[in-house]
Amino acid sequence: MMKRWLMVLLLGLGMAAGAQAADVLADIHADMAGCESCHADGEPSSDGAYENETCVGCHGGMTEIEGDQHAAHDGMLVCSDCHAVHEHTAAADASGACADCHDDK
Repeated sequence: MMKRWLMVLLLGLGMAAGAQAADVLADIHADMAGCESCHADGEPSSDGAYENETCVGCHGGMTEIEGDQHAAHDGMLVCSDCHAVHEHTAAADASGACADCHDDK
């Protein structure tokens, strides 16, 4: 019985930590240098190109990032297509964005 409660507790803590991470993704980047850490002059660019280059400058390009989903979309997508930081999508939770384009089950 004690093991079951421990597993439930650990699962709950893991889910809470994931929810907390989802709430702070944009804030983590803003804490580095304000909005300018991602946006030129603190304002979004009209096409998102500056922001994508900023992502690549810190995190690497699609073929450099771990995970087949990145390399498979090299040249087709930009970071914000899946990682919508102002919608509080955590990097680890971006897989939900796949359904926007893919109907695979």
